[in-house]
Amino acid sequence: MDAKRHNLAARLGVWSAHHRRKAVLGWLLFVVLATVVGGATGVVTADESEMGTGDSARAAKILDDAGIDDPAGELVLVSARTPDGWRAAAADVAAAVERTGDTTKVRAPLRSADGRDALLRFEIKGPSDRAADRVQPVLDAVDDVRDGRTGQGVTIHQFGDASSEKHLNDLLADDLRKAEFTAVPLALGILLVAFGAVVAALLPVGLAVTACVAAFGLLGLVSHAVHLFETTYSVMFLMGLAVGVDYCLFYLRRERDERAAGHDADTALRIAAATSGRAVLVSGLTVMVAMAGLFLSGLLLFKGFAVATILVVCVAMLGSVTVLPALLAWLGDRVDAGRIPFLHRRSRKGAHAGGALAASVVRPVLARPRLFAAASAGLLLLLAAPALGMKTEQLGLEKQFGSDAPLSVAYREITDTFPGGPAPARVVVRADTAGGLDAAPVRDGLRALTAKAGKGAELTLHKAERVAVLEVPLPGTGTDAAAKKALDDLRSQVREFRGEVRGTAAEARGGGDGGDAQGGAGVEAYVGGDLAESRDFTDQLGDGILPVFLFIAAVTFLLMLVSFRSVVIAVTSIVLNLLSVGAAYGVMTAVFQHGWGASLIGSEKVGAIENWMPLFVLVVLFGLSMDYHVFVVSRIREARDRGLDNLSAIREGITRTAGAVTGAAVIMVAVFAVFGMLSMQDMQQMGVGLGVAVLLDATVVRMVLLPSLMALLGERNWRSPRWLPRGSRGRSSVRSGRVGVGV
Repeated sequence: MDAKRHNLAARLGVWSAHHRRKAVLGWLLFVVLATVVGGATGVVTADESEMGTGDSARAAKILDDAGIDDPAGELVLVSARTPDGWRAAAADVAAAVERTGDTTKVRAPLRSADGRDALLRFEIKGPSDRAADRVQPVLDAVDDVRDGRTGQGVTIHQFGDASSEKHLNDLLADDLRKAEFTAVPLALGILLVAFGAVVAALLPVGLAVTACVAAFGLLGLVSHAVHLFETTYSVMFLMGLAVGVDYCLFYLRRERDERAAGHDADTALRIAAATSGRAVLVSGLTVMVAMAGLFLSGLLLFKGFAVATILVVCVAMLGSVTVLPALLAWLGDRVDAGRIPFLHRRSRKGAHAGGALAASVVRPVLARPRLFAAASAGLLLLLAAPALGMKTEQLGLEKQFGSDAPLSVAYREITDTFPGGPAPARVVVRADTAGGLDAAPVRDGLRALTAKAGKGAELTLHKAERVAVLEVPLPGTGTDAAAKKALDDLRSQVREFRGEVRGTAAEARGGGDGGDAQGGAGVEAYVGGDLAESRDFTDQLGDGILPVFLFIAAVTFLLMLVSFRSVVIAVTSIVLNLLSVGAAYGVMTAVFQHGWGASLIGSEKVGAIENWMPLFVLVVLFGLSMDYHVFVVSRIREARDRGLDNLSAIREGITRTAGAVTGAAVIMVAVFAVFGMLSMQDMQQMGVGLGVAVLLDATVVRMVLLPSLMALLGERNWRSPRWLPRGSRGRSSVRSGRVGVGV
């Protein structure tokens, strides 16, 4: 058939094969330009007022608009065995941190109730967003005092905004390096085993890595419009490496299979382009559109994740259907260069062995589909059961680092002795009215609000900016039930404060409207702080998850409907995805919330799931599961279009794709496992959740549940609705090297 009858993937593959020099050089030029331009423009990260939502974000924005920089505060706890035994050590600490020249406002120590502990408070000089870069001399000074007091019955712990941010930045950088230097060699090693040839193994890894590099550069450009979080690049690398290797693996495996079937190199490449290439386009488009649903969340964090993932998936997809065919056409049979004798023979046998193993699994499944459908669905539901009790919260840094980390120990010791110290609530008041903060209603209201806040509350007035900041220590650990109740009480008091100011101002004017319904007499007042930000973020997630899910489900349904022209296949795609997501939720809850088996991966029980994780996992898995689903169902439909009956088509589709799906799943699970063993708790949760879901998706879902459901549904799988435009039937035929039209 002529080129006009080929689908888009086939046309791209044929063009690239015929213009291999242009395709390869164009790809390399694109990667270099993207990297250089992205590096030149730099990366813009989100500031505090952009990160949150709700009242806490409004409080941060008031401070930002007024140019008030909330200084980076540090706390040092000095404890002794006897009352007041800490005094000499505390004096040494205060003198040491002052000598660094990087601190200011070193206050007199706060004494604990039993007299055995003292809390030193001070601030890091300079802008708060640069404090992490200036805190190292202060940390060294405190360490020197600690070392000098060894064996004297005195313990010293430090925790604060700058020290925790520095530790977080160092940990993120170390984790990303660890992921890069572990995941790439791991993927290469798996591909060497799968293909038994160096060149064949290097192709997917090389294209995936260059796709990530190009996407990193492009993300720098985009960050000027959508500001990013620190974890965005880690997410991009994880997704880029996983899908980049998968897409190339599917394409390369199909090309090698067709060569093994006796086709010449040109014909094999055309068939791979029209079949696996098309599956890559459909899968990549599904992932990108699914990730676009994150824009409906209303949170900048997810917008950054969406942009990063869409970029890297798009680049990896385009590389797989353009430069990969060009390289395969150039290499020809040299793709098997660098054969590793034992592994190469094993890989050749493994392709047949994988199909034979899949056939042995599918045979009883198709013989008793009702039993296997019920058993596999029951297993997934059982794994999902713990998710019914899932709790989410914005994990504090002390939970992110692990309970044994020095900063976590310091945080715990400080909060136990001086509750609310490291993470107080912050009431921000702006008085845009005559007299500003000196206006009688505002002044009296602030005085009353400070009195209600209780012991330890500190009021700071910025009269020129007409802004007041009241810091209120929270009881307990700062994140537990007592702290949450105190936060709710404080927010009620702030609402009363606004109402009282409005009422007083109205009476002073002899009645009438007291001003803005929300601010009251031109006064705005909101509660911020770590716990408030976490609560507001979680509330916004609760409001945003439904529209995001509905968008993703609708888009997935439409894409599957257009691709396969079957309502049944479109619906079952969504159902299977939901079962995979539910199982991932259940395992995450069991491991990280309840601690079941957490020690096996070097983690621990933290009592909750990171609040952004469920929505992120939902969206990513809806996209990633399409890799396997589209690849497998496309092969089943291809067999069905050749005239095979439903059961025979299912059997052939499963057995012919078993090797590629298994190889791709092993690589993706291995990459996710690397993230599951990093230091940060949220990276661990993401790695375990995605890894478990992919593993289940490639085994239980694709090998058992999918074929059993399709067997039960019979010919209903392939019925096109009458209202769907017929157009092309998407049929593909491979006869004598001819590749037919696809959607």
